[in-house]
Amino acid sequence: MTKYKVLDANEAVARVAYKFIELAGIYPITPASPMAEKIDVLSSNGEINFFGNRVKVVEMQSEAGAVATVHGALQSGILASTFTASQGLLLMIPTLYKLSGEMLPGVIHVAARSLSTHSLSIFGDHQDIYSVRSTGVCMLSSSSVEEAYHMAMIAHLSSIKASLPFVNFFDGFRTSHEIDKVKEVDLSRLEPLIDKKALRNFRERALNNENPNERGTAENDDIYFQNTEVRNKYYEDAVDITIDYMKKVGKIVKKDYKPFNYYGSSTAKEVIVAMGSVCECIEETIDKLNDNGYNVGLIKVHLYRPFSIKHLLEVLPSTVEKVAVLDRTKEPGSSGEPLYLDVVNALKDTNIKVIGGRYGLSSKNTTPSMIKAVYDNLNKNMKNNFTIGINDDVTNLSLDIDNNFKLDNHNYQMLIYGYGSDGMVGTSKDILKVIGDATPKYVQGYFQYDSKKSGGVTVGHLRFSESPIRSTYYVENPRLVVVTKDSYLDDFDCLSNIQKNGIFILNTTMTKEEFLDRLSDQNRHVLIDKKVKVYIINAYELARKVGLKNKISTIMESAIMSLTTMLDYEFAKEKMKEYAKQRFFKKGPEIYEANKEGIDKATSYLEEVRLDGTDVCIVEVEEKTKDVF
Repeated sequence: MTKYKVLDANEAVARVAYKFIELAGIYPITPASPMAEKIDVLSSNGEINFFGNRVKVVEMQSEAGAVATVHGALQSGILASTFTASQGLLLMIPTLYKLSGEMLPGVIHVAARSLSTHSLSIFGDHQDIYSVRSTGVCMLSSSSVEEAYHMAMIAHLSSIKASLPFVNFFDGFRTSHEIDKVKEVDLSRLEPLIDKKALRNFRERALNNENPNERGTAENDDIYFQNTEVRNKYYEDAVDITIDYMKKVGKIVKKDYKPFNYYGSSTAKEVIVAMGSVCECIEETIDKLNDNGYNVGLIKVHLYRPFSIKHLLEVLPSTVEKVAVLDRTKEPGSSGEPLYLDVVNALKDTNIKVIGGRYGLSSKNTTPSMIKAVYDNLNKNMKNNFTIGINDDVTNLSLDIDNNFKLDNHNYQMLIYGYGSDGMVGTSKDILKVIGDATPKYVQGYFQYDSKKSGGVTVGHLRFSESPIRSTYYVENPRLVVVTKDSYLDDFDCLSNIQKNGIFILNTTMTKEEFLDRLSDQNRHVLIDKKVKVYIINAYELARKVGLKNKISTIMESAIMSLTTMLDYEFAKEKMKEYAKQRFFKKGPEIYEANKEGIDKATSYLEEVRLDGTDVCIVEVEEKTKDVF
């Protein structure tokens, strides 16, 4: 029987990495910190790796120290990993050159993120991983939580056999913190796949007094060049080794992984080449476009380094005439971004026209309408060096976007507005886990953070569906909207995209009369025109009464679950209490009991506001109509 697990990519990758390593050199850095934290928790709980031991966790003073610890461990015949992003990865660059030159099988897991240039950004793109492409590390890319889970397996297995370092990367926040429902893999099935001969050779090359050997010498022009080139064969072999493990792991997880995977029409004339989470959005856009007269496709990059031209050409349909390469980075002064230049070189002996563009810097939202614009540009203008996702009125590089193009993928969607540290992100995660664990439905949760974090705005983008969810962009048409600060109604456009017959919940200290007086004409028009059911709740008052002070997360969770019928509410309450115990019991049994009481009493504080002027009534949970997917 297939088991599913609701988790994010950081946890999925850490679970795999733990089994393959004996030491972790760590230094916490957003958004990769949860990987190191999970490794530490597993070790503290006595989890055993494939070698019968607990992983030793060493926290250093910086990312440079963390990777140096990994380097030292590998030199000593100990399998090791580290976890990083952004400036942290930059601090590792000198050691990455050493790991590659010394052909050591370490794996670095990276939640890819923006670099500090004109400013700091904590959010995701591919600037950091592109900065290490010349170090000699092999590089694997993932487009979803499930792929990150699987690529972590492939990275560790391939690294040991190829005797080369691997970087396994996935998009920071968009994938690293995105919660999905994925098929759980029995990790014990991976242990027999480890190449025992390669592992023994690695151990025997270790620095030790019993087997002295010389390394790290200074070389002059008489041999340095030759010793650099002699490694070529190992990189050629690394491609075949990775492909072999893609097949073996793919057989276990029932996926067809290749260095480049093709998706779309077998006779496509226009194709996008991309890597990372945008590929999920591109795939669902292709389905819609090809159903409406287009003839397009996607080449999704998994093995970015070594870049195998042979395997790229193998999956490229013979009918392709034009290619657009999407890079999630900006390389100022270059004739094109890194992936674009790789593809130009790969296709230089063909008649295919290649253009390049940029998207998604610092987690900029990338939607199906923008992907459609890329295909339309290929079909008509062939504008090169373009951008999507911004309105470039300075250098005029952006493509025109048809904002009316949207996908009707029948997901049940929620938007939950909170503020940093109010617990609403935890509430959203609990809702996803409760529904994901207790029903056959697939779930997806992405959390849009303000960079101030504590005290900043958070928006939870939640989706629920009968089929796997590929929508790696913000929720566009929510069925249910929750706002936990009434001032947000004035500060943000929270309601204009809500579905007809949707549900709106506002946490407020206002009475129903005060709420109706404060409600703007614009929001009133939206709510009435779309026949939205409106509810208010004073979660703060209930929180104080049960002893939670101003902590409203479990109260709001209970209120939200009472107004959806994806689960029986009484059953959902019991599940919420189970998760509350996991979250709060370590803070003391009284905190847990207070949260339980808040869950039970939430609906008694939930009031329906009728905008037609009729009396407000207390919500009767059993009278709700059934939500339809």
